[in-house]
Amino acid sequence: MKDLSSRRIAEGRTAVIYSWDDGHILKLFRDWCPSDWVEYEARVARAVHEADVPSPAAGEIVEINGRRGLIYERLDGISMLQDMNIRPWMSLKYARQLAEIQVQINKRSITGLPSYKDQLSHAIRNTTHLNDDLRGKVLTMLGALPNGPNLCHGDYHPGNILITKRGPVVIDWMTACTGDPWGDMARTSMILTIGAKAAGNVVSPITGMAIGLYNRMYRNHYNSLVPDTQKQADRWLLVIAAARLNEDISPEREALLNIVKERV
Repeated sequence: MKDLSSRRIAEGRTAVIYSWDDGHILKLFRDWCPSDWVEYEARVARAVHEADVPSPAAGEIVEINGRRGLIYERLDGISMLQDMNIRPWMSLKYARQLAEIQVQINKRSITGLPSYKDQLSHAIRNTTHLNDDLRGKVLTMLGALPNGPNLCHGDYHPGNILITKRGPVVIDWMTACTGDPWGDMARTSMILTIGAKAAGNVVSPITGMAIGLYNRMYRNHYNSLVPDTQKQADRWLLVIAAARLNEDISPEREALLNIVKERV
C-alpha cells in the first residue's frame, strides 16, 4: 500500500487528488461518498474518453483504508482559470477556446447517461431555498424546455480545463449527462456571472469587469458557432440558477435567488 501522506496534490468537496506514480494520479473519494460513485465515474470517464473528447484516461479502481478511488493518467499543467490569473492577457484566447471546446463536446452523444432535465428537476424539488410557489413555477418552466441526446458536461468552466502540452483537456466528468446544449452553455455562463457577484468586495471592480467581459466573449463566440436564434440560453438560465441553490453555496445564494425571482 502506498503512503499517500506526502503525495497530496489537490482536494475538493468529494475527493482528494494524490500522486500515484510518474504517469498517474489517484482521485480518492471521501469516506462519506457512496461506494457506487467510483464505478459510475469510471464508466462515464471511459465513455467520454473513447468518444474522442479531450479528457483524461481512467484506469483501475482501488481501495485504500476503506476509501475507494480511481486511477487517472497524469496530466501536467494548470487550469485555464489559474493561467488567466497569471496571464490575464490570455483571456480573449481562452474565452474563445472555452466556447469551441464546449461546442465540440455538445456535438457528441453518449448512451447511458442521466437526463439533464431529470437532474435539474431533482435539485429544484430538493432545495430548501425556494418557497412552494417559486418551486412550482420553475418546475413548470423546466417542463417546457427541450430534452436532447447531446453530451453535456454539467459543470463546464475554466477551472475544469487543464492547459497541457497536448492542448486543453476537460476534467471532472462526474456531472456528465445528456440534454440540450443550451442548458450546458447556460450553466457555464451562470457560473462565470455568479462567481463575480458572489465574490462581492473580495474582488476589485477591475477584476469584476474582466470576468464580465470574459463571459460576454465566451457567449458571443459560442453563438457565432451555434446561433441561438430561439434565445434558448436565457430560458435555461432560470432553471439552472434554481437548481444551483440545492448545492447550498452560501456566498452565491442571494444572487441565485435574485436571478430566479427576476426571471419568474
